[in-house]
Amino acid sequence: MKYLSEEQNKCFIGTGERNKAGESLSEFLDKYDPSKYQNPCNTVDTLVFTKKDGKIKRLLLIKRGNHPCIGLWACPGGFVEFRENLYDAALRELHEETGLHDIEAEQLKSYGDYDRDPRTRVITTAFVALIEEGSQKAKAGDDAKEAGWFDISEELVSESQKDNTVSRRYQLKLVCDEKNVNIIADVEVQYRKGVLKNRTYRVVEGGGLAADHAAIILEGYHRVREALG
Repeated sequence: MKYLSEEQNKCFIGTGERNKAGESLSEFLDKYDPSKYQNPCNTVDTLVFTKKDGKIKRLLLIKRGNHPCIGLWACPGGFVEFRENLYDAALRELHEETGLHDIEAEQLKSYGDYDRDPRTRVITTAFVALIEEGSQKAKAGDDAKEAGWFDISEELVSESQKDNTVSRRYQLKLVCDEKNVNIIADVEVQYRKGVLKNRTYRVVEGGGLAADHAAIILEGYHRVREALG
């Protein structure tokens, strides 16, 4: 059974030659079995920041209503459907879990440590969005138990350098007065000096955030803040 239609497959014919088994693309696809290999699952997460007076003000989080990390706060997100583009999945999940609509987002990065989810091998692609403070209200839905807007800030608590690698430890602070929630997470950021920095964000202490979301949030916060100048 072919995944795409014959018309869609035309752009994958290449030079039109047969492979070592003497198969055309069509014959190869007829025999191809995607279940032969263990494949990762794909999810999306969206970081919605608000801005006020040209600065980042708050971040939207949901409280997870199901395992894993039940009861912890996280970025809105979920699994990508089989025939769905990543961007569409991100906006769909955002709407289902928070009710936000008419959002424009930009892809931030994929996060794929093999042990980031206990259910199976899950790779997530994170998106960032920036809206005006107070322009939309959030209401929890789907797998989200609650939804809330959190004031966000960070503090650099230490910095060291070994050879060509710089290590920085940040304290990420997320406060929602409305829900009386105060989250303090520790995240380590490492990068190489040079043009290609290979910047990595690693959770040291989640502080009430699900899985690796403290690292994703801090990286998204840095990206949007840089974009704002």
